[in-house]
Amino acid sequence: MGERRASKDTDRRMGRRALIVGGAAAAVGTAALARDELARLWWRTPGVEKPREAGEVDFRGARWVAASDANWRRADRPDDYGIDMVVVHVTQGSFDSAVRAFQDPGHRAATHYIVGQDGHIAQMIRELDVAYHAGNRAYNERSVGIEHEGFVDRPQDFTDEMYEASARLTARICARYEIPVDREHIIGHVEVPGTDHTDPGPHWDWDRYLKLVRRARTAVA
Repeated sequence: MGERRASKDTDRRMGRRALIVGGAAAAVGTAALARDELARLWWRTPGVEKPREAGEVDFRGARWVAASDANWRRADRPDDYGIDMVVVHVTQGSFDSAVRAFQDPGHRAATHYIVGQDGHIAQMIRELDVAYHAGNRAYNERSVGIEHEGFVDRPQDFTDEMYEASARLTARICARYEIPVDREHIIGHVEVPGTDHTDPGPHWDWDRYLKLVRRARTAVA
């Protein structure tokens, strides 16, 4: 369940668009473009934070439950890190135990979302921020992590309500960031390089899940 040994990483990268501010501004000959891009850089200055609405969620069907700020890193995705992947996790415990773990600063890991067996969804980290969930820094920066309540060796834990709610969530994420709905871009935690996790395990029905995501993705197109 997430990245247990991740060290808190405080560095910030300049986005690719920020790196070409001078050249782009000169090419088009406009001060407005330079001002816009310099504004983006200013938001990334250490100690300066973009305004956030308390309790705001990225998925309308989710309930906000904040993770400990020790378990994620503030960012400005997709401007500073492009998002091109969804990582599927299984909690290896109950919904409530996962929430408690992600609220614990000593846990050092959390996903953006948790999906319950009854289909309800909690968002614990904003999608624009980097969650410590994959056990791989590069994958953390480029992905959204979704936990699913249950155990990898109990196929009965993966309910119809869970599959359908998670598919709607993943479809919305894919629509927002133009992520292809395929197994290269929607992966299990076990597929992250360097991880020692096995989730979502052999009982997760990938064919069924991708079919549900594609159907939901068409509905939000």
